[in-house]
Amino acid sequence: MRFGVLGPLRVDGGQAPGPAKHRTLLAALLLSAPERVPVERLMSMVWDDRPPASAESVLRVYVSALRKLVDGIRTVPGGYLIEVAPDDVDCHRFEQLVAAARQARAAGQIAEAADGFRAALGLWRGQALADVESSVLRRASAVPLEESRLTALEERVELDLRLGRGAEVVGELRALVGAHPLRERAWVRLIEALHQAGRRSEALGAYQDARRTLVEELGLEPGAELTAAQQRVLSENGSQPPHGEHAWSAHDGRQPGSGDGRPAGAVGDELPPDISDFAGRRQALDWIHRTVGEQAPAAPVHLVLHGPPGCGKSALAVHAATGIDLPDGRLHAALGARPPSAVLEDLLRSLGCPDGAVPPALDDRVRLYRTMTARRRLLLVLDDAADEAQVRPLLPTGPGSLTLVTSRSSLPGLEAARAYELGVLDEEEAVAMLGGVAGHERVRAEPEAARRIVRLCGHLPLALRIAGSRLARKPGWTLEHLAGRLGDERRRLDELSAGDLAVRGSLALGYRGLPDPERRLLRELSAWSAPDFASWVLGAELEPLAEAGLLQSRGLDEAGQERYGWHDLTRLYAAERLAEEDGGPGGVLAVRAEVILERTRQARAALLPAEPGTGRTEVHLPEHDTSEEGLPGDPALETGWLRQEARWLSAERRFLVASVDDFYRARLYEAAWRLAFYLTPLFELGAHHDDWHATTAIGLDAARAAGHRRGEALLLRGLADLHRAEGRTDAAAAALRAAQPLAEGVELARITLRLGLVQAQTRPGPTHPSPQAVQAEQAFVRALRAFEEAGDRRGRADALRALGALRQDEALLRESLAAYRDLGDPRGAAEALLDLARLHLAAGRHPQARDCVERRLGLNRRLGDRLPEAVALLVLAEVARAEGALEDAARAAREALETFTRYGDRRNAAQALLVLARTALEGDETDGAVDALMRAMGEFDGLGDEEGKAEAVRLAQEARRRRGQRI
Repeated sequence: MRFGVLGPLRVDGGQAPGPAKHRTLLAALLLSAPERVPVERLMSMVWDDRPPASAESVLRVYVSALRKLVDGIRTVPGGYLIEVAPDDVDCHRFEQLVAAARQARAAGQIAEAADGFRAALGLWRGQALADVESSVLRRASAVPLEESRLTALEERVELDLRLGRGAEVVGELRALVGAHPLRERAWVRLIEALHQAGRRSEALGAYQDARRTLVEELGLEPGAELTAAQQRVLSENGSQPPHGEHAWSAHDGRQPGSGDGRPAGAVGDELPPDISDFAGRRQALDWIHRTVGEQAPAAPVHLVLHGPPGCGKSALAVHAATGIDLPDGRLHAALGARPPSAVLEDLLRSLGCPDGAVPPALDDRVRLYRTMTARRRLLLVLDDAADEAQVRPLLPTGPGSLTLVTSRSSLPGLEAARAYELGVLDEEEAVAMLGGVAGHERVRAEPEAARRIVRLCGHLPLALRIAGSRLARKPGWTLEHLAGRLGDERRRLDELSAGDLAVRGSLALGYRGLPDPERRLLRELSAWSAPDFASWVLGAELEPLAEAGLLQSRGLDEAGQERYGWHDLTRLYAAERLAEEDGGPGGVLAVRAEVILERTRQARAALLPAEPGTGRTEVHLPEHDTSEEGLPGDPALETGWLRQEARWLSAERRFLVASVDDFYRARLYEAAWRLAFYLTPLFELGAHHDDWHATTAIGLDAARAAGHRRGEALLLRGLADLHRAEGRTDAAAAALRAAQPLAEGVELARITLRLGLVQAQTRPGPTHPSPQAVQAEQAFVRALRAFEEAGDRRGRADALRALGALRQDEALLRESLAAYRDLGDPRGAAEALLDLARLHLAAGRHPQARDCVERRLGLNRRLGDRLPEAVALLVLAEVARAEGALEDAARAAREALETFTRYGDRRNAAQALLVLARTALEGDETDGAVDALMRAMGEFDGLGDEEGKAEAVRLAQEARRRRGQRI
């Protein structure tokens, strides 16, 4: 299968997608093939920078549809890619042919090179991406592709002229200048072709046409190359111009040489000295050299290296520039806050302009600078650029020139520039850099301490250089000693200072350059310890801080929000400023606590409608019509909203977990325990047991510090739910008994209900119920009565379901299902449906069981609840097994096992393995059964689940009996 984007989208050997967004998606993957395209970039291109909140899930649907038409589309971490050979995509084949033609030209094979360019240009069928509607993708790819086509055409024409084919290319060149009248190089080639064909008067007329167009359209006189072409026609009296000589001297920007081998008018080397102990950055250096090699020699190259303060942008630019030799010299300019006019004055003097000849006006300086660089191949480093407006006048215009710009911003508005984001070093590079400054022998002697210093410096090159310099000046210090000094957050920025190098000073430059509102925003963000955050936290746009290099975009999260993070040393600096200017984090946290609590409470209410502690919120008003599953109006719309709320909670989980601790440390105890309580359904839904333990412990401490008995009871109840989910029934019962004296009224009834659930986990015997089951039933009855007396509809629904499941009473379960529907709680309804499915399965009513479990699965999938979906798949597997559909049973159990494993739910994963083993045994696949049972035994053993392990052993004995060998 071959693909074409150099014209309308084409799939040879297959069918091109029809819908516009599908075409955009395929084109985006092909243009980057076989590299990964991040999800956020795809969403930007498919939806023209305006993706809806549901964009990521819709994108998955588009990918699925494309896979039916096109092979090789793969899902990879963070994005998608298409596995296709570069030669099978016409734009990549075009680049390969152009590169081969240039190699042939460099080897002196002029005719072969011209044919190579001609073959490359023959791949074009029209305008690139002609039927792709995405303006974002067209700007990013179609425009550069068209520029590459025009450049290749001009290079091919130049070769044709060297081969004496001027008369053959005149018509083609007239069409080219007609389509691109402001393209001076095309006019130059037309004048040369006419001159070579002996049509001198037409050549001079072409010059006049070009000059008139440039003056009328741009207000500019022709450039040096166009003027030189006219002068050659005037001076040579009809003889053919020496195409080989003048074409290549113009292309290379060279003038007649001087005695030192460097062209006349060339500047020297003004680069700062390279760093002798430079380490790492192999990928960035490869990118620079590869990009320079890929660019057309007829155009200047502009590269932007951007990243946070202290990440080594300047050092990398100088190191890279030192290894690139262009014939007309290297220039360097430190920008900072300097205006372009002042920088241009320095550059013009470096280029040989006498002091008195530098024009006073900016426009005149820009015009002179462009004239002086037009025929030079220069390398220019512009260090610490503030914005595009500062850089734009400083870009040299000479073909083949290279400009390396460093900035904290990516300078997205800089035309024809390519950007590379520079992050921190990886651990190996960081250790190598520390060794290069402090001494490799010292680093090898204390490898663990070296890695600790690297971590405390956040892998930031500036911090590592300072740490290494301090060690170099203190030969008596051990690395462990410095690591200990850096370990104190309060002193870390003080320690990271050596001579005129200081992390604090580097950060202060960026901070002082911000407007007052953005400075305050940066300070306030430091009140939180979370690794990343979204704009809603402070109710302000964070992109300006990212543009300043003080925050870094982390892309879109699963809720469709852009998330931002920052380097730990930036956070420490912002915290210093917050303490000094605003008195510390307490005030900021207190102001934003209510916003965070209310937003989280609303999301919790979507997970648990009408649950006490959430304001008894109901998902829909009672007068709304409800669907069969208890959803108002269109169930897909309603579950879509509920799913989005769950996604928001999941996206914000790390931030909210950290906020519990932040509130506690700020002595905002009420906010700490309430937030911990609001998060419990999220932790249960996603099996985030570590977060559940951590926040509950802090929340309990906070409730006790605040003297809030009800808060303590609520968190103890949540702790019991956690212990019960982990199979620790004794610990769950102990937490509930501790909560009983703290609770009253309906909350006491909830604790009673939970105690019944703990007791009910001991199943009834074959003929008589166990004492625990009797106690559980009594607890459920008491709780149900209390809920009904208090009018607690949520509690009543929960108690009915618990009692129905224990008694295996279909009427009670259906009553609970109706109660959940009345509440508008699809998750509660889903649990009741699963209990009904289990009841029907136990009674041998397989069609009814299948109906209930499939309805449950439909709800889980609309809500996006993957773990509950996996639990339902296990029941579906048991139904299929009972029906004799063993392949369906195994498939459902394997799908459930995959989900449990991905989420780290070991207990349910072990149960899934048991279902797989039973299914395999019934199908006489003893090897598969043994494999599943061995894994299940290991899981049950690790969990300390003796009952589960005993069942696995029993099944293993059965497998041994069937296979006739020991397990």
